[in-house]
Amino acid sequence: MNIKILIGVITAIAVAGILGIYIALSPSNQPQTPYTIPPQIFDEPKIVSIDDTQQVRKFESYDELTKFLQSAQSLNNQYAIYESPVHGGIVRTGSQWNSGVQMELDSQLTPRPSLPPHDANAPSRADFPSYSTTNIQVQNVDEPDFLKNDDKYAYIVSGDKLTIIEAYPAESAKIILKIGLDIPQGQSLQNIFLNKDRLVVFYQDYKETEYIPEYGFTPTKIYASLSHAVIIDVTDKENPKILKDYSITGYYNNARMIGDSVYLITTNDVNYPRPIVPLIRESSGIMITPDVFYFDNPEQYYNFNTITAFGIFNETINAETFLMSGAGTIYVSESNIYITYQKNIPYNYYRTLEQDRFFNAIVPALPQDAQNKIKAVMADSTLTHQEKWNRVSDILQETYNKLSSSDRSSLFEKIQNAINDYDTKVQQDTFKTVVHKIAIDGTNLTYVAKAEVPGRLLNQFSMDESGNRFRIATTSEFWGTRNYMYNNVYVLDANLRQVGALEKIAPDESIYSTRFMNDRLYMVTFKRIDPFFVIDLSTDSPKVLGELKIPGYSNYLHPYDQNHVIGIGKETKENQHGGIETLGVKISLFDVTDVRRPVELDVVTIGKQGTDSEVLSDHKALLFDKEKGILSIPIWEQEHDYAPNRQYVEPKIWRGFYAFNVNTVDGFTLKGKITHFNSTGYDYYMGSRSFYIGDVLYTVSSNLMKMNDLSDMHEINQLKFRDEAKIIRYID
Repeated sequence: MNIKILIGVITAIAVAGILGIYIALSPSNQPQTPYTIPPQIFDEPKIVSIDDTQQVRKFESYDELTKFLQSAQSLNNQYAIYESPVHGGIVRTGSQWNSGVQMELDSQLTPRPSLPPHDANAPSRADFPSYSTTNIQVQNVDEPDFLKNDDKYAYIVSGDKLTIIEAYPAESAKIILKIGLDIPQGQSLQNIFLNKDRLVVFYQDYKETEYIPEYGFTPTKIYASLSHAVIIDVTDKENPKILKDYSITGYYNNARMIGDSVYLITTNDVNYPRPIVPLIRESSGIMITPDVFYFDNPEQYYNFNTITAFGIFNETINAETFLMSGAGTIYVSESNIYITYQKNIPYNYYRTLEQDRFFNAIVPALPQDAQNKIKAVMADSTLTHQEKWNRVSDILQETYNKLSSSDRSSLFEKIQNAINDYDTKVQQDTFKTVVHKIAIDGTNLTYVAKAEVPGRLLNQFSMDESGNRFRIATTSEFWGTRNYMYNNVYVLDANLRQVGALEKIAPDESIYSTRFMNDRLYMVTFKRIDPFFVIDLSTDSPKVLGELKIPGYSNYLHPYDQNHVIGIGKETKENQHGGIETLGVKISLFDVTDVRRPVELDVVTIGKQGTDSEVLSDHKALLFDKEKGILSIPIWEQEHDYAPNRQYVEPKIWRGFYAFNVNTVDGFTLKGKITHFNSTGYDYYMGSRSFYIGDVLYTVSSNLMKMNDLSDMHEINQLKFRDEAKIIRYID
């Protein structure tokens, strides 16, 4: 049924009012006056599409951008009709605003200071040993972290301080420099990249600006968030120098480094009264105004999402801004950035959905003669909107009055089931993840495509790119009279068109971890046990090859080799009440050589209930190297106890690292436990990381770096980071 024919008819009366009519028409009651709809409901609504579209447009002026947002804001506050996702509809193209007006922003250009040239012929450091780097998802796509190291030095940011450590050799390890960056009070240096002798440091800032409202005279303050990307030359470890300080409007979302290029994603509110268009400034005062792109699809909440690409060793910088919902989970390959977020349906869509529900779920459940009468009324072009509804209301009352009490109850049950089925279908069509694809090549950015897939993402490991295919795993869940939950895998082509799908995996369970490895996907779902799935992705038609059901679950999956996977999560057991009790940290080694019958080669459980590890929520906390045979995992154990009089006592905390040797013959062999904190109360928390240089394992926590020999785990040295008595100088 064409929803445009239904203008002015609201099924809030039909859905919520049916039960009221039922009560009113029960044997002990007399028929009552039909419900009257407020006249303003019948104002001519605007028709907008919520369906997916590939169309991307660029704002040609600030005035065009402002009018677009004003229109979007009014739609969220007015009665509007949206094309039904259940029954389809025609996509309406975006309104054309006046163009040709330049952005109302200054664009003064001043000469930029040159970066020192990068010496490609610098002496080789082959004399230094091998070393580990940050645990990342995609090879050659580095991820930011608060600790970075090379074959000799370690760099750590905490608070407003940068600490540079000469870590190798371990026996003479020392802190070379602890220096501050002049950042706003209350803010912290967030993450860093290390590229040869250059650091890129990220932190958050806020800027107060003023503007005068239209036709006003008093300046109004606006507080804009800024993300800083600071390039620091650390060639001279004792005298690092700031080369560039880029500030980008918006909150830091995430970043990646590929080769000598950095990609920073920031998000900021649009500020509807007067949109604050993102800008990129340099410490020299220069300003870059990115092009702003938008889409036809209405959103409940708009944000500016800016991708800024800049070179570490050259002058190149570029940026583009996209008006859409706030960027959520991102995935980055060597060629593309994928920005995702949960689809947000405009508020008025749910209001007008009741109308569509009435005519497509409730009316078909009525007796045929009632359906015919309602259709005749709606087809009568001589009637006003309110006259139509008044007659429909009379038809409903007449229909119910003719039924016996039992028949009336049966009819309402039939209607309720139809409503449940309809609502489930609507949730399936609206509970989606939006995916945007932007191609990257150095600092060149090119928007490629947009798509939607059913369900929600768990994290960045729910996505993968292989050749010209993008694979994504989601969990779909619908809540109402009937609850549904299941999991899906979708395959999209280079233009994000769906070419394959596997749906309704593990009903009533949700995804706890995923890992794409070449032509396979390993997936863990959980409700009471841990099904470990092996899914084939060698074609565009995914299929389950095998599964293993074991107690517990894995929050993180890590490749060991082509046929073995490491899982890290929690052990569980069924308690005396029939529920599931979570225990200590569980490390598993899965053998998937026989894909139809995967097995758990070995399992280790660390600690009891209350034991945790950062790896469960942050993959960068894990160190694994197959050649070295080392797996280092940070562990946090807490033991609660009570005094004899049942008074609470401070918990005993152990914080440190478990180091294992891992192979497919012996499984996990504990090499040693490295203690960083062992006392009652709580210690200062910064995060935990492990890395190695040569044959030394370095473990780092809040105030301590320990160095242990990888062969027998004996302690070689240790450094404490904090020295409150020392005066910290600030970098120029």
